[in-house]
Amino acid sequence: MIGRLHHLVIDCPDPDALAGFYAALLGHPVTFHSPDFVVVAPNDHSSGLAFQRTPDHVAPRWPDPAYPQQMHLDVMVDDVDAAHARVLALGATRLGGPDSHVYADPAGHPFCLIPRPGWAAPIGPG
Repeated sequence: MIGRLHHLVIDCPDPDALAGFYAALLGHPVTFHSPDFVVVAPNDHSSGLAFQRTPDHVAPRWPDPAYPQQMHLDVMVDDVDAAHARVLALGATRLGGPDSHVYADPAGHPFCLIPRPGWAAPIGPG
């Protein structure tokens, strides 16, 4: 092993807004904040998602290869239908048809809601 994942850094035009979206989606706090860089993680001693200001950010347009997704998150949920309504209320946009569980966050990055596999502990209330 050479290293361990620290943060997945996501370019975006407004780090505060996108961090707020993912903090609410994942139930994690903002653990670091500067004008151009915000981190959301379980606590200030763990890895998480980082949001970096990129003024010329061009949003991906899934599944258009001319505007590639740049990154992708799978978000494990107990109930996909219940999670669907909650992510839309947070500001996500559904991508694809009515049976699609692919969404875009407020800055256009795709993510999927996936049913919790049997081996994983329940997500619980949030």
